[in-house]
Amino acid sequence: MILSSINRRLASLLPLLALLSCTGNSARKAATEAPGVLPGPIAGTTQTRLPNGWKLSPAGTATPLGDLPLNLQISPDGRLAAVVNAGWGKNSVQLLEVATGKLLDTKEVPAAWAGLAFAPDGRTLYASGGQHNRIHTFRVEGQKLLADSALVLGQKWPKQKIGVTGLAVDGRRQQLYAVTREDNSLYTFDLKTRRILRTLRLPAEAYAVLLSPDGARLYISLWGGHAVAVYDVETEQLMPSIPVESHPNDLALTRDGRRLFVANANSNSVSVIDTRAGRVTETLNTALFPASPAGSTPDGVALSADDSQLFIANADNNCVAVFDVRDAAASRPLGFVPTGWYPTAVRVAGAQLLVLSGKGSTSRPNPNGPNPVRDEGEKGDGYIGGLLHGALSRLPVPDEMALAAYSTQVYANTPFNKNREAAPDVPAGNPVPQRVGESSPIKHVFYIIKENRTYDQVLGDLPAGNGDVSLCLFPEKVTPNHHALTREFVLLDNFYVDAEVSADGHNWSTAAYATDFVEKTWPSNYSGRGGDYDFEGSKGEVAEPQDGFLWDYCLRAGRTFRSYGEFVFQGKPTKPAIAANYCKEYAGFNLKVKDVDREKVWEKDFDRLVAAGQLPNLSIIRLPNDHTYGARKGELSPLSYAADNDLALGRLIEHLSNSPVWKESVVMIVEDDAQNGPDHIDAHRSTAYLIGPYIRRNAVVHTAYTTSGMLRTLELILGLPPMSQYDAAALPLWACFTPKPNFRPYTLRPATTPQDVRNTAFNAPARRSLKFDMSREDAAPDLAFNENIWQAIRGEKSQMPAPRRAAFLREAKAKHEEEGDDD
Repeated sequence: MILSSINRRLASLLPLLALLSCTGNSARKAATEAPGVLPGPIAGTTQTRLPNGWKLSPAGTATPLGDLPLNLQISPDGRLAAVVNAGWGKNSVQLLEVATGKLLDTKEVPAAWAGLAFAPDGRTLYASGGQHNRIHTFRVEGQKLLADSALVLGQKWPKQKIGVTGLAVDGRRQQLYAVTREDNSLYTFDLKTRRILRTLRLPAEAYAVLLSPDGARLYISLWGGHAVAVYDVETEQLMPSIPVESHPNDLALTRDGRRLFVANANSNSVSVIDTRAGRVTETLNTALFPASPAGSTPDGVALSADDSQLFIANADNNCVAVFDVRDAAASRPLGFVPTGWYPTAVRVAGAQLLVLSGKGSTSRPNPNGPNPVRDEGEKGDGYIGGLLHGALSRLPVPDEMALAAYSTQVYANTPFNKNREAAPDVPAGNPVPQRVGESSPIKHVFYIIKENRTYDQVLGDLPAGNGDVSLCLFPEKVTPNHHALTREFVLLDNFYVDAEVSADGHNWSTAAYATDFVEKTWPSNYSGRGGDYDFEGSKGEVAEPQDGFLWDYCLRAGRTFRSYGEFVFQGKPTKPAIAANYCKEYAGFNLKVKDVDREKVWEKDFDRLVAAGQLPNLSIIRLPNDHTYGARKGELSPLSYAADNDLALGRLIEHLSNSPVWKESVVMIVEDDAQNGPDHIDAHRSTAYLIGPYIRRNAVVHTAYTTSGMLRTLELILGLPPMSQYDAAALPLWACFTPKPNFRPYTLRPATTPQDVRNTAFNAPARRSLKFDMSREDAAPDLAFNENIWQAIRGEKSQMPAPRRAAFLREAKAKHEEEGDDD
């Protein structure tokens, strides 16, 4: 049975492979594309390049919607479409005309999330109230939504942690079913009395709930549980769950209820379940290429009117995958349809295909910056979290000819392909290997993760780089070692973090991926509506990539690693792999501990391991104090925090460079995110550093690089495969390396700014800083906290320049821009 299932899955890929042969030229062109080309409109085409290197060319006509639309439902008569917008900005429920895509009505709500359901008669619409723990109710009258009283599950966050996700209506019993992701429960409402009839605990966080056509069973996708829960409506009991793959979310049933299709966001797959047998009979690979790493993120499924075709929204591939599912034993792929950015739902209405794009068809400019800033949350107009304006695309259900053309376009949009995954663009003879498994003279990688700075904030005063000195808060006087390292080794002035905000920064820095859970939940938290985001593995399975993080890949590849404070919260490791491979004496995120004291602990541990011949291949080291404490009275000033961080880094590099392992080491340094700070190019631009004997000396490299590119470089050196399609597609930083090593050690620059100066004023910034949660990284609202740091340094009355977000960074010259000499 297992072999038969595998054979069916392999057979399902053959048409896809045929498509690949037709798109080989596009793949080869992407692989040899000049590095350093930045996002923006692509001349002579209808494509747009995103900051991560993927391209968009959405099919159909688009209707602009609200902030991060997450769900789309068609009314029972097929005339109307409802959308729920649940992003950082204004949350709302919208009503559209299916035939034309015309927006008919918008009703703002205090909070929303993905749950959305029409009553069977189409006269009532129910929408999740998210962390406000209620269900919004609307009467549908003509082309308008009229608000009715809400169904209440409990008190708003944080008094009660419930978090409404999926909804389903049982017209025969006049009941509504709601599932949740905070208390992991199924709530049953009596729609006549509008009261909760019963609450049933579920095994894990839930996403969607779907009622069978006969009304006998509820199917509930367990987002954090690798399974679909089955609820018997008659007995009011849970039946045995059906195992599926990672992060099951959206659900679709055939009209007879015999087959259930489950999108598995973390596994690039859809599970096909025989509901009578209660088991998976097929697994459909939704990715663009066979055996792809994580990164397609299927998060929406829909069947055609006759159940012959299945449409799957691939959020991170920006496309819809189409399968022929007429044969219950042998579904086959038909092709792909290009969509807007991060599709979150797909539906079929008659002969039309409707697709929601969670982030629209383009990133957006923010030339005026957010205004005003409020400390209770990120409320300023223009804040990066509020720029995710979605869209609804409409197009005819594509026939074979249209689908072939669309598929070719989808493959032309992706920078990822299997050739690039196997052999990225690295020239022969470089210390960075061309392929995973090839040897490198570098045996030890020291990967340092810092906290939240833009390029201009630290290096904006360097004449050799593209900086703005007026935005520089921590210039050479404060950070002499950071500046010296860029002069002695490589200055990178065109490096961008992949993290959109702080909430996903450590995920991107250690996994090159943000799961659908991370993408869809941080806006609620950042907007002040509630909900815990995942910080360093705190949420467990529901937030984790299927194959884990950097350390998991090390273990599988037989590489050794050691964590110094990364994914360690309040002294306790958050992951089992970390628990067996970390320095217990090294403090994680705790601003009461100085970085220079962390460095002393690392130095002692490092010397012990070197002497014993047990130094790991990978050391992940946190130096978090460039985060600072802001203007809070009695705490160290931001300048002292930055000086402490600088001195610790300098000491670490000097000690390593005078050790016997220096000759085969490299230091790679990133910020987990840029904290939405001021930068004259873009708020995603950040500092990154490369140090070691095989790093070029006295060089300036202007090539555009990303967090994923840094990780890809690390992976190639250590012989690790890519963790996601993002690092597999990213440009490695090979241009910063030289095959001619220079073993000259680094000499520490002494501190030129005191490290013990404390804030003494109790002014407006100091009072505002009292509201910030500093117990863990990134808990303070990043924009307000950046302003707080600015005023602590520049003065209470000073005005922080608005963060600049070049939604389209200017098209760079299509050539590798570098300058500097090796010595």
